[in-house]
Amino acid sequence: MNSFGKRFTLTTFGESHGKAIGCIIDGVPAGLEIDIEFIQSELDRRKPGKSDLETARKENDTVEILSGTFEGKSTGTPIAMVISNTDQKSKDYDAIKDIFRPGHADFTYFHKYGIRDYRGGGRSSARETAARVAAGALAKLMLQKLDIEIAGGVIEIDGIGAKSLDFSFAKKSIINGLDATQEKAQIEAIQKAKEAHDSVGGVVLTLAKGVPAGLGEPLYYKLDGILAEAMMGINAAKAVEIGDGMEASRAKGSTNNDPLTKEGFRSNHSGGILGGISNGEEIVVKTYFKPTPSIFQSQDTITKENEESICNLKGRHDPCVAIRGSVVCEAMMALVLADMLLLNMGKKISDIEKIYKR
Repeated sequence: MNSFGKRFTLTTFGESHGKAIGCIIDGVPAGLEIDIEFIQSELDRRKPGKSDLETARKENDTVEILSGTFEGKSTGTPIAMVISNTDQKSKDYDAIKDIFRPGHADFTYFHKYGIRDYRGGGRSSARETAARVAAGALAKLMLQKLDIEIAGGVIEIDGIGAKSLDFSFAKKSIINGLDATQEKAQIEAIQKAKEAHDSVGGVVLTLAKGVPAGLGEPLYYKLDGILAEAMMGINAAKAVEIGDGMEASRAKGSTNNDPLTKEGFRSNHSGGILGGISNGEEIVVKTYFKPTPSIFQSQDTITKENEESICNLKGRHDPCVAIRGSVVCEAMMALVLADMLLLNMGKKISDIEKIYKR
């Protein structure tokens, strides 16, 4: 499936080394001011080649809106956006056109579709996430109207974890790091792995502030369930935690519960979601990214004909995908919340009366 959402829907298209990637977003309410500079700024945060800690592929990621807007506002019809690919080097992949790269989706895509698009991974490439970020920026514009804020950053790299959280620092950090005191050690871990022709994993923390209580569609479209699905759908994501996550399994009920007061909840072990529905507290999500599978070491593999071979990669790759992945996590959080807001609008007869009763 290449589509996501029920009311605020995203469909993406394109391949890593094709002419372009892009998206179609349906369900954007009419009259929303479309800030193209903001959308571009979000793409600039994710685009490759900003430092030697990222892939050297140079893409401007300039976005063009093709439909769904008039005089700077959404018309209520599908909004199409396209981002041209301008720095492909497909010849770097000629040597692996008949073999499968360990850790990549080459093997599974070939067995599912019977076609081997070896140029940078084709559709399975993280290049596609630029389209998600563009769509997420649209969702953020909608959320801003309701004073809902999305914040994110890298909380851990190669096991080196943040001891404090500073989301304003993350916006300035070249690794989107949340702790200035740990940034140097995290950067050194990435550089060390890169020098060894290896890679490292990382953990991304994403928050949503100002989310009203009541979002989520039990039983089979719960807010936490869809958030987990959205984050797990990002390339290289291997695990997701909501709130305390795994730590909740080690706690007692007396310490894991969040007591209620007239002013609100005393704690937020639940991560802002109870019974699959937002409770008005901050929504807290951690996404765990595996090490980049593209490493420049000889690895055992097989060919399409099931013969043993050796994989020696060329090309340009991120030594830590969590860095740029943090921007994608924010986008997916925004898309989920935009969808849930629209789905929730007709749940009470009083809300319907406000719109239609004369």
